[in-house]
Amino acid sequence: MESKYSIPLSNIISDFKLEEIYLPVSADEIKISSPEVSRPGLALSGFVDVFEPFRIQIIGKAEHKYLSGLSIPQRAIRINAFFKMKPVAVVVTSNLQIYDDMLEAARAENIPLLRTEERTSPFMAALIALLNTSLAPRITRHGVLVEVYGEGVLILGDSGIGKSETAIELVKRGHRLIADDAVEIKRVSNQTLVGTAPDLIRYYIELRGIGIVDVRRLFGMGAVKATERIDLVIKLESWDPDKLYDRFGLDEETENILGIGVPAITIPVHHGRNLAVVIEIAAMNNRQKKMGYNTAEEFNKRLMEQIESEE
Repeated sequence: MESKYSIPLSNIISDFKLEEIYLPVSADEIKISSPEVSRPGLALSGFVDVFEPFRIQIIGKAEHKYLSGLSIPQRAIRINAFFKMKPVAVVVTSNLQIYDDMLEAARAENIPLLRTEERTSPFMAALIALLNTSLAPRITRHGVLVEVYGEGVLILGDSGIGKSETAIELVKRGHRLIADDAVEIKRVSNQTLVGTAPDLIRYYIELRGIGIVDVRRLFGMGAVKATERIDLVIKLESWDPDKLYDRFGLDEETENILGIGVPAITIPVHHGRNLAVVIEIAAMNNRQKKMGYNTAEEFNKRLMEQIESEE
């Protein structure tokens, strides 16, 4: 499956310290657009009906053992046929030998050929994790992302509602800032969203009347974090006296982001409310729910039992 996003092959080479056996052009010019990888055992044996060339192909001990068992002419035929299918890149694992006919085929078809000392399984797992993150579907939301008691809290609301001021108060109370104003959100799996800040504004926060503040320099490295999973969405809105707000916590609200429903809470804002404390409690309560205890449901259960006992 191809992604509409891509990363240069040079990123993968750098992250995994791959040995460059052959590169037809600069690795910066070679784009990887699939988060999936393949082991081409069937393709090397001649079955190519479902071959997907946009995947990185990984040759491990099993594929290498198969090729070593062929005669030299037969091995050359299999390798040439494989490289003619134009895989985006080929990586040989476990520091296995690069056959001469493999290098010749890579040069003839202009296919990047790389090698790593890592064993196949851990290398594949790490590579898939990197590709899933780098090529994940993404959006940018106007808001603030903070880590509160280990929970990633995305704070949304209209401009001027107090998102940045609340974030600064949370940082002063020992929590960590991930992003202010613009939050880049990636869907890294069917259940997980990860947020970060654009490079230009990472670790900065804007406070009206003061300007841009460098949180990392003011509060230290412990006050910031590069990325964080999004566990809870808190939507701040101006207090509406005619609106009925949830007072028990029984209503389960979610915010749909990239097709994933994230637990959400709407908090009305008015003078005198300490939003930082409210958000701390919301984060702890959300964490408690994930651990299997729902205070609202427990209270409602006790209330129903008392009503029944009085009847």
